[in-house]
Amino acid sequence: MPLFKPTRREIMKLAAAAPAFAMPAAVRAELGRPVGENPGFFRFSVGDARITIVSDGWFSLPTTGLGINAPREEVQAFLEANYLSPEEGYSHTNHLYVETGDAKVLVDVGSGNRFFDTAGQLMRNLDAAGIDPFAITHVVITHAHPDHIWGIRDDFDEAIIPDAEYILGEAEHAHWMQDGLVNRVPAEDQQFVVGAVNSIETEGVEWTLVGDGYEVVSGVTLFDTPGHTPGHMSVRVDSGDSSLIALGDAMSHAYTNFAHPGWYNNFDSDGEQTVATRKRLLDMAAEDRIAVLGYHFPFPGVGHVKRDGDAYRFVPALWQF
Repeated sequence: MPLFKPTRREIMKLAAAAPAFAMPAAVRAELGRPVGENPGFFRFSVGDARITIVSDGWFSLPTTGLGINAPREEVQAFLEANYLSPEEGYSHTNHLYVETGDAKVLVDVGSGNRFFDTAGQLMRNLDAAGIDPFAITHVVITHAHPDHIWGIRDDFDEAIIPDAEYILGEAEHAHWMQDGLVNRVPAEDQQFVVGAVNSIETEGVEWTLVGDGYEVVSGVTLFDTPGHTPGHMSVRVDSGDSSLIALGDAMSHAYTNFAHPGWYNNFDSDGEQTVATRKRLLDMAAEDRIAVLGYHFPFPGVGHVKRDGDAYRFVPALWQF
């Protein structure tokens, strides 16, 4: 199965068209654009851990990539029933930033200026949130897809957060860095392999390669959630009686992944494994009432998982002022 299905031509076309993208209001879950800017960050706490969700922006991809193991008309009908476009998906990019003790942990680095024009806002939003990137102690990468790792380099190809410890799953590193991978994938996927390799080889980055259960700092743990990519990892924050799981892309859609957990997408490297991982996460979060953060869920992407018959529902967390 391809690593990431949309072709370069499709992606660049969408990137150029994204700011002008418009649909009849009756079928859209999005509200109208504000005259000014909304904040690109959101703060709350998990026990004693201080959490900030920081946005890298957004991008749009065709919905033909959603639920590829289900009838296309069924997927479109489901999207329309939930006030979503049956043709174009809208993805936020929600980064987890954790302050606990003296540690300052950032999860993923966004896409920089190498993917969509509507993304690449992480550094600007960190600044707006009063977060000094040079004070970040740990950078965790859930997986090496463009919107999660391509922002690792500045315009001089040097680490954009130079003083942090960089952490990546050993299996994820081994997958992208295997000899000859770029020549074994379809032509339209080669750019993603090259981009991953270039990002991993960024000057000034020394990787700590880790496995399931690795503790980044006290209360911040990585665990295996493969399927979307072979070595995908998610992040769990535990403090006192409270917990939060940053899902990465183990779950990437706040509607389809819950109501139809058996559907997988064309950008999942192993569809069946993705579904197995997702069901395990859903069951665990629902059973133990653990809060979850979806990287591509509607900003700020935080909520809970509720059982709904044989499926589930995402319950957005309440904002507290």
